[in-house]
Amino acid sequence: MKVQNLEERVVFQEKKVAELERSLNGGSQKDWRRTFGMFTGDEGMKRVDEQARKIRERDRQKTRRRKAKSE
Repeated sequence: MKVQNLEERVVFQEKKVAELERSLNGGSQKDWRRTFGMFTGDEGMKRVDEQARKIRERDRQKTRRRKAKSE
């Protein structure tokens, strides 16, 4: 077998493997880093974040009260 022929076959197989990997991953590689920061400055997300902080703080206060009662 000629070296050039072998190289062509390897390149072809590498392309096929890459195609298969893309199809198994839903067509493209999606990564959480692509979405990082996409809501920066969005007023709606600021309201959601603020409400989530309030809920977490209420949960913390409830837990602290329960812990204080049990001690």
